[in-house]
Amino acid sequence: MKLLAQAGEIVGSIESPLSSTGYGSISSGAVGLFITNVIRLAFVAAGIYALFNFIIAGYSYMNAAGDSKKLSEAWSRIWQSLMGLVIIVGSFALASLFGYLIFGNAGYILNPTIYGPGE
Repeated sequence: MKLLAQAGEIVGSIESPLSSTGYGSISSGAVGLFITNVIRLAFVAAGIYALFNFIIAGYSYMNAAGDSKKLSEAWSRIWQSLMGLVIIVGSFALASLFGYLIFGNAGYILNPTIYGPGE
């Protein structure tokens, strides 16, 4: 919507507050942006979960008091958390590598554009 002064000159414009959120219509790729944000949130949650697993495994390791069963449980938890982090980082690296090799853009798979009807 354009604002007009008394003389008929344009002095500014008002934009919809919904367009500034980053999400738009389906034709502007809003679904792809939403999916990308959900995937990123899942990866952040997995990283936080791995951090807590490291902390709990370290606490279990300190309280094992030489018990071989508790020590092996703590080490297995540490290795599982470490392998989870390697899988998360590796999936990002592979997605960007394949995006670069196939599409010529490293962010093509990580930031998809989904076109809607009418395009």
